[in-house]
Amino acid sequence: MNICLFHRSRPGCVIRCLLLCVFLVMIVPHRALAAEVNDIGITDENGVNENRTVINDPGTAEDASDLRELNVSNDLTLTYRDGEGNLSGTLRILITLTLIALAPTIVIMMTSFTRILIVMHFVRSALGTQSAPPNQVLIGLSLFLTFFIMNPVITQINDTAVKPFEAGELSQTEFLDTAVQPLREFMYGQTQTKDVRLFLDIDGIEAVDNIDDIPTRVLVPAFIISELRTAFIIGFLIYIPFIVIDMVVASTLMSMGMMMLPPTTISMPFKILLFVLADGWNLVIGNLVKTFY
Repeated sequence: MNICLFHRSRPGCVIRCLLLCVFLVMIVPHRALAAEVNDIGITDENGVNENRTVINDPGTAEDASDLRELNVSNDLTLTYRDGEGNLSGTLRILITLTLIALAPTIVIMMTSFTRILIVMHFVRSALGTQSAPPNQVLIGLSLFLTFFIMNPVITQINDTAVKPFEAGELSQTEFLDTAVQPLREFMYGQTQTKDVRLFLDIDGIEAVDNIDDIPTRVLVPAFIISELRTAFIIGFLIYIPFIVIDMVVASTLMSMGMMMLPPTTISMPFKILLFVLADGWNLVIGNLVKTFY
């Protein structure tokens, strides 16, 4: 019976020992830290030892150079410009990450990607294949064709803006103005005058003398509208031979009395055969790329 009581009371002893250990761990370091603070305390003019960690009171600085001497805890300093007027490394990394996040928008809105992708979708719809090629293949092909077409522009930006900026020959503002200039020239070459005139009228700009007088906020939407118009014109031309095949197959089925059979079921193999025999991908992609030159 005594052994049983001993075993029953043993967990309580263990709990009390654990609580005592926790108490010692929490109290002893706190007292040691307080003693340490007393050792580094500051004695004022009356000989009273003040226990504080701030050497100088906030607001005692006389000029800007004294601000660095203030030892105020939990402060945050952000340097956004160095001695040469350029952005610091931290903000440069932040801007780079922001540009990476905006890269899809820049690729879609300011390059040849939109026209290529729309034409690729028109080709797939004209063939009548719903998921062949799949969207991933069309987007990947459009992306690499965009890099191929925009390679001269990218090279010009690297030679005239990126390399001089890294060498310290250009400031931040000069770098941005120089980098966007090749893109503006590319967009202006693919934009129709009436689209530019439309957004100039909306923005209230009466007349411009050259491309430099056209704001980027006007040039980008005008470029997108021109790209959509050109892509739909190319899509219409692609649809014509396939529509002829659909009409021939539909009239043949009606003459044979097979009106319940969908014409697209019969015409799709013939359209694929025509596209393969005519080397359609070569014709479409080759002539599509040439529209940018």
